[in-house]
Amino acid sequence: MGRGRVELKRIENKINRQVTFSKRRNGLLKKAYELSVLCDAEIALIIFSNRGKLYEFSSSGMTKTLERYQRCCFIPHDNTHERETQSWYLEVIKLNAKYEALERTQRHLLGEDLGPLNMKELHNLEKQLEGALARARQRKTQIMMEQMDDLRKKERQLGDLNKQLIVKLEAEGQNLETIQGLWSCCGAEATENFPLHLSQTQPTECDLQPVLQIGYHHYVEAEGSSAPTGMAGETNFIHGWVI
Repeated sequence: MGRGRVELKRIENKINRQVTFSKRRNGLLKKAYELSVLCDAEIALIIFSNRGKLYEFSSSGMTKTLERYQRCCFIPHDNTHERETQSWYLEVIKLNAKYEALERTQRHLLGEDLGPLNMKELHNLEKQLEGALARARQRKTQIMMEQMDDLRKKERQLGDLNKQLIVKLEAEGQNLETIQGLWSCCGAEATENFPLHLSQTQPTECDLQPVLQIGYHHYVEAEGSSAPTGMAGETNFIHGWVI
């Protein structure tokens, strides 16, 4: 009994799809190799999996075959514009291949799409990650040491500034004590001189108050006075209130 016809549609089961891809890919690469050997044909085969992994086969070099393909696709003319167009097209193909390779490498470094990788590729990826981690730790340690050096410098600067402030405060304290001593001496001298000066310059309390006399005021002649008695009696006789 022969094998039944396989329906050509996308396999929904992920595991079965991967197994089928691996089997048919190997078969296709084998057929391309056999065709190139048996028929002396120049063959270039490029396969990209759904995870972005590249598989290729070339009987005489992929770049050489692609250049030959480009020459066959474009009609050769002695035109500079056409040659430039072909060269730019080849450059675009190379850049696209590099871009896809970099994308695959980035996904692998992020821990994605690791299924198609074999043991050797996983070991190389592990070594790359360990090297990157060691360089990151080394850079981190260097930055921390630089920050510690900056903090030590700031600490020394602050210590010097603190010493200068202490010296200034001590000098200002001595100046303040000197000024207070001068003020205390001047105050004591002013207190000692103040009563004598007040008694000499200010009149007494009895001199400022008026005197009220009632009746006659008898004039007493001072010794040695030459004024006549009648004139003195007339001068000192005042009727009524005398102030």
